[in-house]
Amino acid sequence: MSVDVHPTAIVARGAALADGVKVGPYSIIGEHVRVGARTEILSHVVVEGHTRIGEDCVVRNFSNLGGPPHHTGYKGEPTELVIGDRNRIWEHVTMHIGTVQAGGVTKVGDDGMFMATSHVGHDCKVGDNVVLAHSATLGGHVEIGDFVMVSGLAAVHQYCRVGRYSFIGGLAAVTKDVIPYGLVWGNHAHLEGLNLVGLKRRDFNRETISALRSAYRLLFAEEGTFQERVDDTAHTFGASPPVMEIIDFIRADANRPLCLPEREI
Repeated sequence: MSVDVHPTAIVARGAALADGVKVGPYSIIGEHVRVGARTEILSHVVVEGHTRIGEDCVVRNFSNLGGPPHHTGYKGEPTELVIGDRNRIWEHVTMHIGTVQAGGVTKVGDDGMFMATSHVGHDCKVGDNVVLAHSATLGGHVEIGDFVMVSGLAAVHQYCRVGRYSFIGGLAAVTKDVIPYGLVWGNHAHLEGLNLVGLKRRDFNRETISALRSAYRLLFAEEGTFQERVDDTAHTFGASPPVMEIIDFIRADANRPLCLPEREI
């Protein structure tokens, strides 16, 4: 299987293109770029820096992958952007390399969809099966778990953590951590409940969803301190792995603020 590079494309001598890679008109591939098998890079795409793209991806027109981070401390170090397999990267998407201050790698998992003009900032860690809708933005150092949906024009503030299977509504400004399975909304974003539609679409069974709903009510009730409710929830629902995932997420970084409900649940 050969590599198909359009005559108007520019591929630097040091770039490594695996079998079946296609590079479209006027695209530019830098010397430190590695592209996996059967990945298609369409027209007017710039892939620069120390960037690795996995297999069977599609990168559409005018995207820029591997550009320098928007970070005043960046001094041209050879940091990385690593993108997994089977990602669909649409028009005008930007993903930046990492910084040495945070380990030097921006990492994107497998099977994601990054819609037009969405952005993945430096040092982000993005899981598998993540969707960033149109113009969704991740600031630097953001962690996004698997199966997260970030809706159009939503922005996640730097250093925020967003747990697995959660949903961020359109136009939301997320400045605090989002629990796994949560649904947040608003400016600034608050916890609206659980991502029940997403859980059903991902085939979570009725018993699991029921346990999550009961645990949510206990965790965000008005009685007692939040720490007491965390401990009570862990004790009551310790046999439920999804509930304990929420508890472990909260306990993992007590210094990070959480998105909380805006009103009584």
